Order: sequence, then structure tokens, then C-alpha cells
Amino acid sequence: MKKIKRPNLKFKPTLRRKKNSAPASEGGVPRITTETIAAHREQVIGSARKYIYPLQHSKNRIIAITTALIVTAVIGFFTYCTLALYRFQSTSGFLYRVTQVVPFPIARTGGSFVSYESYLFEVRHYTHYYESQLKLNFDSPEGKQQLAAFKKQALDKVVNDAYVKKLAAEHDVSVTDQQINDQITNLRAQNRLGNSDKVFEDVLRDYWGWSTDDFKRSLRDQILAQNVVAALDTGTQDRAKQALAELKSGADFAEVAKKYSDDTTSKPNGGDIGVVERTKRDLTAETVDALYQLKPGQYSDIINIGYSLEIVKNIEVNPDGKIHAAHILFNYKDISAYLNDLKEKQKATVYIKA
Repeated sequence: MKKIKRPNLKFKPTLRRKKNSAPASEGGVPRITTETIAAHREQVIGSARKYIYPLQHSKNRIIAITTALIVTAVIGFFTYCTLALYRFQSTSGFLYRVTQVVPFPIARTGGSFVSYESYLFEVRHYTHYYESQLKLNFDSPEGKQQLAAFKKQALDKVVNDAYVKKLAAEHDVSVTDQQINDQITNLRAQNRLGNSDKVFEDVLRDYWGWSTDDFKRSLRDQILAQNVVAALDTGTQDRAKQALAELKSGADFAEVAKKYSDDTTSKPNGGDIGVVERTKRDLTAETVDALYQLKPGQYSDIINIGYSLEIVKNIEVNPDGKIHAAHILFNYKDISAYLNDLKEKQKATVYIKA
């Protein structure tokens, strides 16, 4: 029997696709699926991590360094200002601007602080006047001595002003804008501060280094002290009212002046103060203004001229327009009499030696 030859059949093993391998492609282009996108994204992110981590580290380092520099600068700034103000007592324009922003104290009165800015405000207008108008060199021995006197005067003033404000608050005393504006109007009407806004501003700047607001600020402090004294010294007000009542009852002006006036110079002469003109500088603006509103032979009501009360009389008007005048003066008690009592109760602590 003839044997049948079997064909040589060899089977090649079928290639199994790996679970995570890319799917079959057509023409060499990989097929895009959700799995391939995720795998590609992970590959890209993994490659970028080696660059991201150093950048994050650098960013944190930059923030830390910047914060440290800022803190160091702030500490250095406050250290410099503290030494300059309290140890060397600098009055420079830069430090004055700093104290306008940062409330450095110069003293404490009771439970309240007195600002260093208010002290420099006073010192700088003194020094500006002497440097610009009198050409005083504050680096000279004479200038240094004068500056020391200014500093002590300024320190005493701002401490006293703080006590005045306490008294004003206790007795409900204040200053109105109208009082300030009236005072300025009287001064300007007599050409004491210039007869125009520009001249007024130039005078303030050239003589004291002040703006209009600075001048009003100083005037407000001054008027507040006067108002406090006026509110507390009722005895002087009573004397003035009594003198005015006698004048209205027909008493002779000269005799009333001899009886009541506190002006020891004019009192023996019946209050006669001679000839007055509008620009007379040794009389207050209120006195001159009141006199020029009177007719010959008339006397005024009680005038508040700051730390005194006054009654003035127009004796006659000369052909040149000047007035022959007389007055009766009533001096208030010195404000220190009221401040000293408060200072005993609320002692002041001063942070510099002047």
C-alpha cells in the first residue's frame, strides 16, 4: 500500500498584544485613543517635573528673601528715625514729613501723647524766620545757643497746648472757623499780612515757612488758649461789665479808667493812649478796628483782645484821619495759673531733653 505523505504544517504562535501597548495602526500612524492620550500626558508631565520643582523652590526662596529685606528695611528705617529724633534731635524737613505720617510722641500729659510733629512745627518756623530774615547761622556758637532756646520754648509750648486742650474739653470751650477768619480779616485790613491773597501767602512763606493752613493752625491754638482763660476768669469779666455799666450811667471815661484800668502807663492819664492810625502795630487789630468804627466822643462795648478785655474811646479825629484815643484795659489772669493746677494732677513725661 502506498503511503500518503502528510503536508508539513507548522503553526507560528499568534502574537498577543500587550495590554498597555498602542493599538494597531494603519500606514504607520498610531491610532489615538483615550489610553494613548493619558499615557502621552503622563510622559510629558513626568519630563517637566524636573524643571517645575526647582522653579517652585526658587519662587519660595525669592519670597522669603524679599520678606526678610522688607522687614530689615522697616526696622532700619524706624531705628534711624528713633535715633535722629530722640538722640540727635534732628529738625530736618525729611524727619518732619515722617512725623506727619508716623505719630512719634515727644511727651505724655496724663493719658494723652503729644506728637513730635507739633514740636517740629514750632521749632521749624522759629528757625526759618531767623535763617531767612536775620541770616542767623545755627552752626555758629551763637546760633547753637539760640537754637537750644528755641527748642526749649517750642517744647514748653506744645506741652502747655496739650493741657489747654484738656481744659477746653473739660469746660466745653472751642474755636470756630469764624473766629479765625475774623482775626485774619482784621490783620489784613490793617496791612499787617498783606492786602491780597498772594502777598498774604508770600509773607507767610517767606517769614515763617508756613502755608495758609499752617497759619490758621497756629492761630487756632492761640485763640483756644484765650477762650479758655475767658471762660475761667469770670472775675475779670465782672470788672469789665461793672466799668461799662458806670460809663452808661454817665460816669466820666477818664475817671472810670483811673478806677478800673490795668494799664499802668495810661491809667494816671485817664486811659489816654495818644494818636492811633490804622497801621499802628503796638495795638491789637481788634482795638484799631473798634476805634475806627466810633465817632468822636463815643466809646465801645467790651472788646475781647485775646488775653485782655478792653473798652476804647474815640476822643477826636485829627485832620489827617488819625484818632486821638483812650482805653480801659482789663487783664485776664495768666493762663499758667490754671495750667499749673492741672499739671500737678496730671504730670507730664517728656521724651527729650531741651
